[in-house]
Amino acid sequence: MLELTMASVTGADSGATAGMLMADAPSEPGAVLRVGRDRNVCRLATPDDWLFVSRVHLEFRCGQDGVWSVFWLRGSHDEPSSEVRLTLTGGEPQPLVYGGAAALAPGASGEVVVLDRNEPRSVNVGFYHEL
Repeated sequence: MLELTMASVTGADSGATAGMLMADAPSEPGAVLRVGRDRNVCRLATPDDWLFVSRVHLEFRCGQDGVWSVFWLRGSHDEPSSEVRLTLTGGEPQPLVYGGAAALAPGASGEVVVLDRNEPRSVNVGFYHEL
């Protein structure tokens, strides 16, 4: 099972946890959880006017082996208007490459942060990959 929590945070609300959204999915091959502005396909949706987030920005996919990966999907622009950082609990933030992916080991937990390059706001997605 992969459990996600998401908070949309502006500079004034830094550290706030109010308004968190949650989603989860069993670790079955082909399971998908999406994060972005498009409420039709994303289980966790950001505010519509947060254009630094793509319609479908992040995709968490469960592989054939039951291991989850996070993908930063390429949008319609060559250069993104955000940065994405992945932090495993106890580790240092690591950049996730635009169009890239990272595996989430079973039992892993941490956070994926989508940072607006133009304003002090972010989308913080916490994850826990249950064994």
